[in-house]
Amino acid sequence: MAKPSIGGATPGLARLLPCVVRVVVQSSGLGSQQLASSVEKSLSSQSGLVHCADKTKGIDAMNQRHLSTLQDGRLELGEGPTYDPTTDTGWWFDIVGRTLYEHSFETGLTMRYELPRMASVLARIDDARQLIAMEDGLYVRDRNSGDLSLHLPLEADNSITRSNDGRTHRSGALWIGTMGKNAEPRAGAIYWCRGREVLTLYDNVTVPNAICFSPDGTTGYFADSATSEIMRVSVDPATGLPDGEPTVFHDKGLDKGAPDGAVIDRNGVLWNARWGAGCVNAYAEDGRKLETISIPARQASCPAFCGTNGEKMIVTTAWQGMDETQRSADPEAGNTFIMESGFAGLFDPSFQLND
Repeated sequence: MAKPSIGGATPGLARLLPCVVRVVVQSSGLGSQQLASSVEKSLSSQSGLVHCADKTKGIDAMNQRHLSTLQDGRLELGEGPTYDPTTDTGWWFDIVGRTLYEHSFETGLTMRYELPRMASVLARIDDARQLIAMEDGLYVRDRNSGDLSLHLPLEADNSITRSNDGRTHRSGALWIGTMGKNAEPRAGAIYWCRGREVLTLYDNVTVPNAICFSPDGTTGYFADSATSEIMRVSVDPATGLPDGEPTVFHDKGLDKGAPDGAVIDRNGVLWNARWGAGCVNAYAEDGRKLETISIPARQASCPAFCGTNGEKMIVTTAWQGMDETQRSADPEAGNTFIMESGFAGLFDPSFQLND
């Protein structure tokens, strides 16, 4: 049976709930049956699980954006946040913990789903189904039951690698990166997937990250965190396939930290989490840095826009690779945060399954 998870309410959202939590148990796997139960318990009686997100971090001094804790969960490798505007829900992963999280902004409830293998990216297909990138392929997830069915294998014969960063293009295609489970040099690649077709775009990648697309779908962005350069490439807006050679968008020597996950807003501004620097940076279309948002965890991993109009931002973080001394010095590492004002966000398009 899956371990219980506890969902909590977040101050500053549309609906404020008392600090009472609901325990939800669910396991998810190939042919698995959903196991769910709920009981109400006081937050004071719980520890070590997913706590009521009642910590307000205040105003970021650099830019006057309000920051609070969405999930006080201490995830080893929080990653892959996304938002479904049709259900007002946020989704993210603990890759190493093999866990998927769902947060309802309407109720304040966070649910935890155990997964049979590492996973890192979720994309909406339709009201009933989602696509999940896992360490050995792309799976279709039934939203009601949590059951998973293999859609396409991806490096299934390579036990060294797993999925990492990815995002959907307006054409319905998915760009998905793979990497070594121990960040083995040049073990990964970036793929294009749509329907049941898979093409290799770039190989010999160590840590693929920062995959995102311009609002009109004509430019793609990606990075190899090992080189710390964010690249830009011309893309066919009808297919999401590159139609040119990549060039450097932002050079490695210009900012602290390494580029991790990224999203682009309605104005074409690229927002990039900086692993090791505890921040999210905003870059103009010409690569100039426009803004830095401080995050109270050194290893910021990925942002995603959320809220009815994309006015908010989820940011995941991680404690992976830290020893006890480092974790003590970085007590918020692994928490999931939300920035509550002032964004012009775009939401990820649905994946085109073609079934």
